[in-house]
Parts: sequence; C-alpha cells; structure tokens
Amino acid sequence: MRPFSLCQLKGSTSIKMDEANYLEKIQPIVFRQLQNSFKHGRSAHAYLFEGDQGTGKAEMALWFTKHLFCLNLTNDLPCETCNNCMRISNHEHPDVVEVAPEGQTIKVDQIRALQSELAKSGFETVKKVVLIHEAEKMNTSSANSLLKFLEEPPANFMIILETQALGKILPTIRSRCQIIHFQGLSAEQLKEQLITQNQLSHKTAELLANLTNSYTKAVEISNDEWFNDAKDTVIQWYKYLEKKDPQAFIYVQKKLVKVFKDKAQQQMAFQILTFYFKEKRDELLQLQPTKAAAYNHVLEEVLLASQKLEANVSFQTIAEQITLHVVFV
Repeated sequence: MRPFSLCQLKGSTSIKMDEANYLEKIQPIVFRQLQNSFKHGRSAHAYLFEGDQGTGKAEMALWFTKHLFCLNLTNDLPCETCNNCMRISNHEHPDVVEVAPEGQTIKVDQIRALQSELAKSGFETVKKVVLIHEAEKMNTSSANSLLKFLEEPPANFMIILETQALGKILPTIRSRCQIIHFQGLSAEQLKEQLITQNQLSHKTAELLANLTNSYTKAVEISNDEWFNDAKDTVIQWYKYLEKKDPQAFIYVQKKLVKVFKDKAQQQMAFQILTFYFKEKRDELLQLQPTKAAAYNHVLEEVLLASQKLEANVSFQTIAEQITLHVVFV
C-alpha cells in the first residue's frame, strides 16, 4: 500500500462515450490548447487546472496523461484502447500517481511520500505523472513541501494540480505552473451532468441550470432540504396563479413569506416562478400561440418583481402585487 492517498473520485471519471469528442465538446478551448502543446512538443512540466466542479478537470487530466503513455497514438491522440490507456482510465497505471485529501486536507506526509516515490525510477518507463486532486486542500506545510519539489522537478516528470479555488493556491506555486482555466458549463451541459452524475429528474436539472451556471452550486442547492420544500411551495403558488385561484393571495401570507425569509431566498422564489411560467409559455407557443401572449404579461410582472426586491420593496408586498395582477386582472 502506498503511503499517500490514491484518488477515489466520486463516480467514474472514465467516459463511456468517445473521450476526445466529449472533452472537446465541454471544454473546446482547453482541449485545443493541450492538444497543440503536445503536438508541437511544448508540454509544461507543471499545470494548474482551475475551474468549477464538473467542468471536466479530472477527465482532462487523465486524457492528457494518456498522451505520454499511449502505445498507439493516432494523429497525436491517445487510442483509449491500449493497455496503458485502459490502466490510466482505471487509475491503475504504476507510473501515474494520484493524490487526494485525507479527510479535509492533503497532509505534508502525503507530499513527502510522493517525493520519495518520484525519486525512484519509473516502474515501466522513465516517465512519471502526478495528479493532485483538490489541490486547494493542501495545508501550509504540504504546500511548502510541494513548492520545494516544483523548484527542482525531476526529469521526465509532469504534475497536474486541480482546484476549484485558485486563490487558495500559494502564489509561488501558481507562478511555477501553467494555469489552464476551465470555463463553466453551458446550461445544456450542466443539465446533462446533473442528470447523469446525480440522478436528478429532467425537470429538476433544468430548473437548477436556470438558477445557476455552477455545477457545484447546483449540486449544493439540490441537496438542500430547504430548497426542495421551497420549490414545492413555489410550484403550489404557480398552480394557484395559473388557475387564477384567489387562494393564491392567502397562500402568499400563510405559506410563501414563511418559507422565503432572506433576500437571496426571495430572489430564488421569483426565479423558480419565472422558470415555470416560461415553460408553460413556451409550451403554448407550440400548441396554442394565441394564448401564449397572456404569459408574456405574467413573465414581465415577475421579472419586474426582482427589480423591486433589489429596491427594498418588501417581499410580501411584491408577491401580493403579482397575485393581484395575475388573478384579478
């Protein structure tokens, strides 16, 4: 057993579809940048992959590593099927070392063990690659230990650090790495990730993709018990409004204002309501275009509500105004 943590990533980082196509789709700029650096022999010895969770950092790190070990490179792309590519995908290649936090931090003993490991010759080749996941979780001692290592890296060596928090990485470490920025996912890509990796329903994933463009934030929201209650509360309010039921006015007073207490939560209430009215409007545009116009009026009303909230109009007053204008007009 090695004296440092091998990364046990949540879920599989092996991509079942064609890996190159998948990575090029979600991170086209990074894909071309890394592919060109390998093709022209300009690969750095140290990279820092920074970006939100779910943007493909871990997958891209493994894919780029395969370039160095693949037995059947084709057009400078790894084949994905040779023994080396398969072992890297399965985190089993002896010359590819993955380090992850033990508990809440990456400890100095892990980095020292890593240095000792890398001082040895490669098991199968002269090359070695180190992947450090959640690099922002290095404590001060482990970060300083890694810095010394980066100042005098061994030959035939590459290290890729992955982080969601670039500001937590020592500036002296950042200055010794080529920083690669991973852009946030598009709404469609985020929805796909939430469905496939978190087993969320299509509707919930679509709602979350409308609330945030951050995978990490979307997962955080979906796991929040308050959010699930809040979502159901807005859905019920939406149903009353959609049917022009006067009960909507009482519902604002008895339920809505009790669930949405601070301004951030209240803004989310209007975002959720917008999502459901927009969905209904878009559905009518396909089936009954003449009825869709009424929903444009409602959407304008809800969008105006967010501006009123920022202007410090009370949430209850705004919600009651929406109800009056939708139900009684």
